[in-house]
Amino acid sequence: MHVKTLDERVVSRAKARNLDVLVYAPHFTRLPEIRARADRFSDDDLLVVPAREVFTGPWHDRRHLLAIGLTDPVPDFVTFRGALDEFERQGAAVLVPHPEMLNVSCSRADVAKNDDVIDAVETYNAKCLPHQNRRAREIAEETGQRGFGSSYAHLGGTVGEAWTTVEAAIDTEAALVDALRTDVSRRAVRRQGITHRLQCLAEFAHLGYENSWGKVDRLFLSGDEPTHPDNVAYGGRFDDVRVY
Repeated sequence: MHVKTLDERVVSRAKARNLDVLVYAPHFTRLPEIRARADRFSDDDLLVVPAREVFTGPWHDRRHLLAIGLTDPVPDFVTFRGALDEFERQGAAVLVPHPEMLNVSCSRADVAKNDDVIDAVETYNAKCLPHQNRRAREIAEETGQRGFGSSYAHLGGTVGEAWTTVEAAIDTEAALVDALRTDVSRRAVRRQGITHRLQCLAEFAHLGYENSWGKVDRLFLSGDEPTHPDNVAYGGRFDDVRVY
């Protein structure tokens, strides 16, 4: 939990690292497309679960939320509260990735204020620097949230660098959601050594591309893009909570 890239090489790498489940949540992609691709790459040895990492709020002050178990699409750039309410309505598991990382994350106060609807906080992210992961662990401990670990792989080589062990059989999307929303024991795990550190630094360096204004301007401010709240696919359902 979770990856941004999915192809044959990613699946092979996941299996080689003895992973049983991948949560696939690419940026700026609608849920039906995510679900179709997840289904394509799932088999008896690896379950790929579709999810959405929703960008809430305006671009300059966005807070990411990872929702697993959605039944209906949710756009980016809606209010933080609007996203939480919609996730709760759909019965999704709500996770906080990379808390207090740069300007793309939930704060300690956000987690504490909404602990009734948040199900877990990421305590190790392969894209984060060591001090950022230490802060994430502190936030989870101080707010009493269960933790999870993630490769957050935008690069295929990062798959399997960090993961979460869950003391439950996870053979369906519903089983994962149930495990995340209950007190099932889990822990974040990661690889060690210089190769791991170098791969994590490569992931961190990818942020420069991922967050460029040119990319945002091209993708999101026209209103015609897949996860823009004004897209015809959402039928105006999020007009009251959209920020663009």
